[in-house]
Amino acid sequence: MSLPYLLPLPTHGTAESGWLTVAEGPNVPFTVRRAYWIFDVPAGQRRGRHTHLTLEQLLVAVSGELRITVEMPNAERTIFVLSHPGQALYMPPGSWREIEFGAGAVLLSLASQEYDETDYVRG
Repeated sequence: MSLPYLLPLPTHGTAESGWLTVAEGPNVPFTVRRAYWIFDVPAGQRRGRHTHLTLEQLLVAVSGELRITVEMPNAERTIFVLSHPGQALYMPPGSWREIEFGAGAVLLSLASQEYDETDYVRG
């Protein structure tokens, strides 16, 4: 069973010209089949509260801060804080997540599959 882990994403640029972060090829552990983002969530609000049977994801805080509590099938819990767009959290299948949004946070999800309601396990 794979565990969630933080993954640095290649970032290029300068303070004078700005930055570009890339999620492609060998730095993504799966082929991206869907991308979506969640925004305008009130600060302190929690989203997620589910797991997936087969879907893999990379979660990125493109703006603001996200506190992601992950629980694995063995009941091991880990809290990850995402606050920089050059870092992603890899979420393997079976990793239960609850995401707390900070003020102005924007969450980008890169997913290994198109949307499939039958892949969700909700609490």
